[in-house]
Amino acid sequence: MNYISSIFIGIAFFLATEIGSSQNFHTNSGKAIKAYNEGVTAFDYLFFNNAEANLLEAISIDNRFYEAFMMLGELQFKLKRYSEASINFRKAVKIDSLFFKPVFYNLANAEMMSGDYNNALIHFKVYLEQAGMSEKNKITAGKRVKNCEFAIVALKNPVPFNPVSVGNSINTTDDEYWPSITADGQMLMFTRQLNPGDNISLYGQVQEDFYISFLTDSLWQKSFNAGAPLNTPKNEGAQTISSNGNYMYFTACDRSGGSGSCDIYFSSFNEGIWSEPENIRSPVNTQYWESQPSISSDGKMLFFTSSRPGGSGGKDLWYSRMNDISLFTEPVNMGKAINTEGDEMSPFIHFDGKTLYFASDGRTGMGGFDIYLTRMNEDSTWTEPQNLGYPINTWNDEMGLIIESGGKKAYFSSVRNKANGKDIFSFNLYESARPTPVSYLKGKVYDRDKGTLLKADYELINLTTNEITVKSTTGSTGNFLVCLPSGYNYGLNVSKEGYLFYSENFMFEGLHTVMEPYIKKILLSPIKAGEKIQLSNVFYETDSWQLKKESLAELDILAKLLLSNKEVNIEIGGYTDSTGTAAYNLILSEKRAQSVVSYLVSRGIPAARLKYKGYGNMTPRGDNVTEEGRKLNRRTEARILENTK
Repeated sequence: MNYISSIFIGIAFFLATEIGSSQNFHTNSGKAIKAYNEGVTAFDYLFFNNAEANLLEAISIDNRFYEAFMMLGELQFKLKRYSEASINFRKAVKIDSLFFKPVFYNLANAEMMSGDYNNALIHFKVYLEQAGMSEKNKITAGKRVKNCEFAIVALKNPVPFNPVSVGNSINTTDDEYWPSITADGQMLMFTRQLNPGDNISLYGQVQEDFYISFLTDSLWQKSFNAGAPLNTPKNEGAQTISSNGNYMYFTACDRSGGSGSCDIYFSSFNEGIWSEPENIRSPVNTQYWESQPSISSDGKMLFFTSSRPGGSGGKDLWYSRMNDISLFTEPVNMGKAINTEGDEMSPFIHFDGKTLYFASDGRTGMGGFDIYLTRMNEDSTWTEPQNLGYPINTWNDEMGLIIESGGKKAYFSSVRNKANGKDIFSFNLYESARPTPVSYLKGKVYDRDKGTLLKADYELINLTTNEITVKSTTGSTGNFLVCLPSGYNYGLNVSKEGYLFYSENFMFEGLHTVMEPYIKKILLSPIKAGEKIQLSNVFYETDSWQLKKESLAELDILAKLLLSNKEVNIEIGGYTDSTGTAAYNLILSEKRAQSVVSYLVSRGIPAARLKYKGYGNMTPRGDNVTEEGRKLNRRTEARILENTK
């Protein structure tokens, strides 16, 4: 039960038991009491408009009618009209401050929820000084004293914040919220809740659907419904889209195939439509509440919120890793470094794979849900969460923040104009709260001879650690997108059965940070005599033929190609730049080619299928003046000598 419900029950019980007869009222007016009683009855039946009208009538008859002010304050609190509620609680206190001492708790909560932190702090402290108060409420009040103290300082030290609407192509008079964005920033998916007066689903619920907008010339284009089978007459929402836009996870409640009240589902985008959503099932989904997924850019970690047992509070943040056969493993609770006795919600793992934003109402903040950030340490622990500050966080509930891959622009939803409901806004996140900037490689794969688009496999290899960062398949139109966090050397390999693979490397170590995105047109050559593969991710120690460990991943791919095509024989050719004498370069290039052959033999390729030759600087690809030109000339190639198929 949340604290708003607790307040309501406390006042309702008090009014029902302590002042049940007319002699106990703070008024002698029978007419005022009659209006008051009618208001209480309407309140009990949830006829809130009638209740408010009757309570206001009672007050107009007797402006010192304590009980009417108390009930009116409770009604307005329940309707989240906190500022009005605090005014009426305060009037009740002014009439009789000793009659119902717990009122200071109700008053302080209303003041805090309307941003009146100075008065809230005073009244929480007054409440704590009273004898005989609820121990549970005293504990809560103590925590809210800290919230008020934090908020008072935060209001005096606001962080930079200048939200701008994403425009009328997305925002309407309906509610738009829960944005998610691809790594290239070109596709925005969001949830739209249709106005209850316009559309109620067949199941009696307010209708929520997914909508999509694309960015053209820096403007978001007219959004459109994502359509069936993704959207249904039931509600779908709280989605996370993959970095390349090819698949998504989302939340659906009471949907066919569900295992609990709310479950997480998966859908992929193929040939222009979203696939029939699939429940990702156990161990992620349980009989409890699972919601608000966020998938890492490499697709290997899924963060979500759940009410399952084993956590710290009501709702906790959990994560699950995907194993080698593309199944999610047993979820792990993020622990007390993140989770509290309150609720943690709306996780967003940035494209850098290590900066997490989430909402919590269990930490010291502005009151309600605030947004925090935490960063993953080298040992996979998490840093102490940082409150993003005022005015990003306010006395209202904030959640659902996402950040573009570049780390600067953030998106969130907010009610800025009540006539328009919730809208989506963007703003530039201040520097210390930004994640590590991430760039990306985006491209299409073609058949070199025919020019047709190919569906191919691709993988991104961290050459520093020799680990595969991303391994996936392009869309049916040959499109792919991979994120490239800075600070590492990466190798890209693209392959398809019947074709030679393509390789390229991206040097992101040392001083390299975010670059302009790579946009590549990748041509795959069919396997036939005379064709070459440039082994872009084969490296040697300086002035040596010793292979670096970064070379092994690509050479393993070449070995796999040869094992799958036993009729193919190749020549490994070594090339150098013009540094040094021609004779020395010829010897060095040949020994380097020989090193590659020796490694392939160690991987099970018969030596009879392999030849090697050093070419020195005989056929340069670039100039020998600049470092970039010399880098192009230092290379290793594999040429098809024979294809007996």
